Amino acid sequence: MPLFVAFLRGINVGGRIVKKEGLQQTFAALGFKNVTTYKRSGNVIFEADSADVEALKRKINDTLRATLGYNIAVLIRTLDQLKCILEMGIFKGQNPEGISFLVTFLPTHANFPLQVPLAIPKSTAQIIATSDSEVFSITHGGGEGALPNPFIESKLKVKTTTRNISVIQEIVAKFGD
Repeated sequence: MPLFVAFLRGINVGGRIVKKEGLQQTFAALGFKNVTTYKRSGNVIFEADSADVEALKRKINDTLRATLGYNIAVLIRTLDQLKCILEMGIFKGQNPEGISFLVTFLPTHANFPLQVPLAIPKSTAQIIATSDSEVFSITHGGGEGALPNPFIESKLKVKTTTRNISVIQEIVAKFGD
């Protein structure tokens, strides 16, 4: 059975508190197996019989909208896809002092319309690379960690969600065996 990670946008920020037990129960009620959450930022790990990611996203999104009363962007990756992101080594050789390394997940394959590297306007944050379904950025503290997401959404006109590369590393380390 494939192992998936659902990255939920906007969970447990801005007053939208969703307890991990509630998320786990919701996912289990959908028929998913071995459901667990990781940290408090909307990371749900689960196994599913289906490998149809689009169908899984619709099923999860519809259920969360009905349960919570508002729409949640659901971005799904397999554990193998997360491993591939790490193997790309996008942030290798970067000085980590005072810097956050971020991965923004796109809902579908998309061509990023701007040339990278690119400074995000009115900040020191930078987009340094893209792949078919992720955008990689660096922020330098001072509240810049949230900047890549709205900037990328405005350019691509889609809902995205961003995670620190360390969260992805931790998920792969914990659930990758």
